[in-house]
Amino acid sequence: MAALFECEPGERLLARHFVFHDNDQPTQMSSSYVRWSDVAGTPVADPINEPWPGGTRAQLGSLGIHVNRVTESFTAAMPTEIEAATLRVGAGVPVLRYTRRHIADTGRIVEVAHPIVRRGDSTVVDFVIDLDD
Repeated sequence: MAALFECEPGERLLARHFVFHDNDQPTQMSSSYVRWSDVAGTPVADPINEPWPGGTRAQLGSLGIHVNRVTESFTAAMPTEIEAATLRVGAGVPVLRYTRRHIADTGRIVEVAHPIVRRGDSTVVDFVIDLDD
């Protein structure tokens, strides 16, 4: 995690683990990490407040942290046993794994979701790339 946060090993993090559903079907699982020094003693650190309206960006904004960049890196593979069981997919259904990083306007990485895992048979990824003329 230190490499993903671009910080020193040993920095304390708050780990949050989620499974998202569409009706009764699990569609995504993720582990999200934020710096403990950013959230200690705040409502963001209390799991009773999940899910947070507006998600991670709103959580960080409530702490005065302005996120102005998100990066994502994708891979695809066959599911692990835990992923297949959690997402209720057969061993032959691939999954999409990605890492998302929220970056503050100071350039500091303030949240890392790693991995986010989605069913490969029902996930659509769309990109829009605006280019300057």
